[in-house]
This record gives sequence, C-alpha cells and structure tokens, in this order.
Amino acid sequence: MKRRSFLHGLALLPALPLLSPLIRPAVAETAATAASITPLHKSNEAWREILEPDAYAVLFEESTERPNSSPLNHEKREGTYICAACNLPLFLSENKFDSGTGWPSFTQPIAGHTGSKRDFKLIWPRTEYHCIRCGGHQGHLFDDGPPPRGERWCNNGVALQFVAKGQDLPALRS
Repeated sequence: MKRRSFLHGLALLPALPLLSPLIRPAVAETAATAASITPLHKSNEAWREILEPDAYAVLFEESTERPNSSPLNHEKREGTYICAACNLPLFLSENKFDSGTGWPSFTQPIAGHTGSKRDFKLIWPRTEYHCIRCGGHQGHLFDDGPPPRGERWCNNGVALQFVAKGQDLPALRS
C-alpha cells in the first residue's frame, strides 16, 4: 500500500461511523445450507502437516498471496474449485471471471459453502469469507463485480485446488 493511500485512509477514520450504513453487510448463510455441512475440527498442527507452508499461512493465518502468483488466474477449463484444506467444493468455473486484480475472482460461491466475517486489518472494513467446513480463509468479497450480482469473490489461489470437468472430486478430508 502506498503511503499516500494509507494516509488518506487514516483521514477517513473519524467518518467511519457515518459511513457504516454504506458498507456492504457480511454475507449471511442460510441455516439450512450451512447446517447440511458438518464442520471439520482439526488442530493447526494437523493442518500444518498436510498443507504446503504458503497454503497454511493463507488458510489458517489469514495471510494473502502475492498478486499474479497463482496459476489459477489463467485457468480457463470447465470444472470446480475446491478448498485446498478440506476439499469442499467452493466455486464453479462458470462463475469465474478475469477481474484484473491478480487473484482468481468469482461472481458467486456455491450456495452454503462459505461463511463470512468482518475484517478490519486495513482499517477500512471488508468482508472476509472462508470455507464453511474447515474455516480456512479464502479471500474477500467486494461489490465491484460484473452484473447481475455485482459481486467479486476475490480468492487466494493457494487456498484453492482446481478439478477439471470429467475428473472425480477428491473425497472430503476428515
């Protein structure tokens, strides 16, 4: 982040309470869809043993990969994007688009497969989303996506795996 952008952001702090009605609310999951997925409880040590260090950092320490570092940015085949930790399907290729941001972006997730919370790490509140099954951090939701929904689900590529159409999805991790 450039110093000037940071300083402009700091200048907005006093106005934050006035701007809060304009900030996108966290995405609500319906009780029916979220209840149909059994949460996976695994220790950080167990995740650390099966994931690459960069994937672990993004998924369970809420890190962010460098822009333009994921081969998934250029993935054009039909298929399903699954959580790199627990293998839960999160996105379909038909909802992927090139946002020009340097991260894989989608117009919507598979219903009920993500949860969300507020993230204030950059001062300005954002909506962070995660895998509903393992809790792995995936990315952030923005309201600058294409019509008709206007949503950009900006995902860390290292937090996903791609399964091409015609290939079997891997079993969910236990």
